[in-house]
Amino acid sequence: MNLTTQPSYPRQFVPAGADMGDWSQIEPLFDELERRPLDTREQLEAWLLDVSELASCISEEGSKRYVAMTCQTDDPEREKAHLHFIEEIQPKCKPRWHRLRQRYVASPARRELPQDRYGVYDRSTVAAVEIFREENVPLQTEEEKLDQRYQKICGAQTVTYDGKEQTLQQMSRYLQEPNRKVRQEAWELVANRRLKDREQIDDIFDEMIKLRTRIAKNAGFENYRDYKWKDYERFDYTPADAIALHDAIEKIVVPAHRGIQEERKRALQVDPLRPWDLAVDPYNRPPLHPFVGGTELAEKCSIVFHKLSPELGSQFDQMIRAGWLDLESRKGKAPGGYQATFDEARHPFIFMNAVGLHRDVETLLHEGGHAFHALACQEEPLVAYRHTGMEMAEVASMGMELLAMDHLDVFYQGDDLKRARREQLEGIISVFPWIATIDAFQHWLYLHPQHSRAQRTQAWLELMDRFGGIESWAGYEINREALWQRQLHLFGVPFYYIEYGIAQIGALQLWQNARRDKREALRKYREALALGGSRPLPELWKAAGLKFDFSANTLKPLVDAVLAELETL
Repeated sequence: MNLTTQPSYPRQFVPAGADMGDWSQIEPLFDELERRPLDTREQLEAWLLDVSELASCISEEGSKRYVAMTCQTDDPEREKAHLHFIEEIQPKCKPRWHRLRQRYVASPARRELPQDRYGVYDRSTVAAVEIFREENVPLQTEEEKLDQRYQKICGAQTVTYDGKEQTLQQMSRYLQEPNRKVRQEAWELVANRRLKDREQIDDIFDEMIKLRTRIAKNAGFENYRDYKWKDYERFDYTPADAIALHDAIEKIVVPAHRGIQEERKRALQVDPLRPWDLAVDPYNRPPLHPFVGGTELAEKCSIVFHKLSPELGSQFDQMIRAGWLDLESRKGKAPGGYQATFDEARHPFIFMNAVGLHRDVETLLHEGGHAFHALACQEEPLVAYRHTGMEMAEVASMGMELLAMDHLDVFYQGDDLKRARREQLEGIISVFPWIATIDAFQHWLYLHPQHSRAQRTQAWLELMDRFGGIESWAGYEINREALWQRQLHLFGVPFYYIEYGIAQIGALQLWQNARRDKREALRKYREALALGGSRPLPELWKAAGLKFDFSANTLKPLVDAVLAELETL
């Protein structure tokens, strides 16, 4: 795996050889930025570019160490390097970033900056100044260390099945086997292996709740939810809007999801439907085998991207050649998938745990959308604008999944192609209730921070009843109680989950636009990506040809369109 590339953007302010893992080399750069006069617009704009460059260099060092650690959580040297960064570098940087933001806010030249260029940056910087508290820095470091412990526990989870040691991600293949006994054995092994770490993970989460509540109180907020809302710069919707989306999902999507499961139960001829019956083909056909190994997955996704756009295809080929992908599941690798951006070199990196399933195809297409987003705005000089709110970032990725759906014939033919498309659309229906479950759980957790573990379990089970499917957990109630522990967002990126629901609504609008005019929909999608985070969220959606609205009135016709398409398959 090659994580380095020749920089296309040579340093102008940070010395070329400066080590961003060494505080003694970083501190003088903060000192210089704090000394500079910011009396004129020209001085302020030049200063902002240098602040951005320093931020890019430090960010990239942290990203490289995080990527290396997650790629092999059982490597002590990688763990040590990552911990050094989050214990020694980040805590020292945070108060210095705050002082630089204060200098920006206090600069008399700030009023001379054109609003259409700097308005989003200005709003973001003011919010960051308002919520920063120096006493929160060590608490945030402890929070990151707890997440690293969680990642390490999950990365070490394996079982022995079919004569070999396998990761829990690799075991998901058996849940698609027509032999129900095999599915049950595999599911039980994985579920019971997770339970072995339940107490440890509960301990970690208890500490996280305490830390996060202290962080919020220190910053003057009643609860962590309201703190995080401002921290995530959710200027364009409120917690009440998120709760209204939960209600809309319950009313519109949950019945559709349960109806699909009723069809599955009838087709499988099982009663009751069980958790190990949810991933298998309902007509008991063998699992889809879209690829063997990460190399073939990448090569086939390249063809899909070329079919969509020769430019996107060539960008993805560049990623393959440069080694900016780590795709296959293995022991010691952290769970999940993500796209990281190396901010100094301005290129993406994709991490995932492929095991040969259709879900892996969807994951790489999804993370590919994030990667194209990073590449689309790499010429933007301000690093803050090379990133955007997740409500748009996830439109880039979920939208790519749907745009690529017409080209799944690269992986499948005949009935398998219909199966893959059906699986993808059914997945959209099923993910909405899960998003609502996870997000509503987080609202409850942080509005009741003094809760006991028993109360937490009860709240979780009530949400599972509200949003869950028809499958029976009889005899496996304890596994259902702990199901939330597998959702890594709860640990590493708290309150980051409702974005998936909002963005899925945007992605479905993009899909509908593409059905009317694919070329125009793709053009607007790419134009919106190129804006990065330089415009407010509703304007980014508008640029992509989407309406920033996630009320029931917008959700219902989109769900109806998915159900109608499923009828044709």
